Amino acid sequence: MARRKGRVKDKWREKKWVTVSAPDSFNNVPIAYVPITDDENAVGRVLEVTLYDILKGDPSQHQYKIYFQINKVEEDKVTTIFKRYEYSKEFLRSLVRRGSSKINFIIDIKTKDGYVFRIKILALTHRQLNTSRKHALRLIARDVINNTVPQMTIDQFVQATCYSKINSDIMAAFKKVIRVRHVGLEKVKLIRTAEKEIALLEA
Repeated sequence: MARRKGRVKDKWREKKWVTVSAPDSFNNVPIAYVPITDDENAVGRVLEVTLYDILKGDPSQHQYKIYFQINKVEEDKVTTIFKRYEYSKEFLRSLVRRGSSKINFIIDIKTKDGYVFRIKILALTHRQLNTSRKHALRLIARDVINNTVPQMTIDQFVQATCYSKINSDIMAAFKKVIRVRHVGLEKVKLIRTAEKEIALLEA
């Protein structure tokens, strides 16, 4: 006698669709409409968008990628925190040219409200620089970051990152020493939230 087959569950139909919003720094604009199985498993999920997807401005904003992490689910509304910002690979390749120096600098910095970020700064010059000149530019970039970011909240920092305010500040400082072709935050990554920072200090 043939065994009766059980009813196959349609896992797709069991999912619910939710609207995911950007953090306060982007005025909570909707960034995605996605299916989730349950609220608990959705928390921690990371979504990738471009700056253009949020601002709908200059098409060149496609070259900046932003990652948001889901931190709360309430019925069909989902909130996120800023997780990462970086240049697209295509944009990075387009910046590199022969005959110029590429200067990288990485620094960990904490915002006024206790969020810790790792920032990778990229500078490209018009011509080759010697080691001492490169070192001088790294020190200038470090000073700008140390003098500005600790005065910002996370929302102010995210806006300064994505709207190129920090880039402009570093460029202005560089111009006092040498003209450079490009300065930017190649990558910005959240490495510790305010809550985790507090827990670490208490421990």
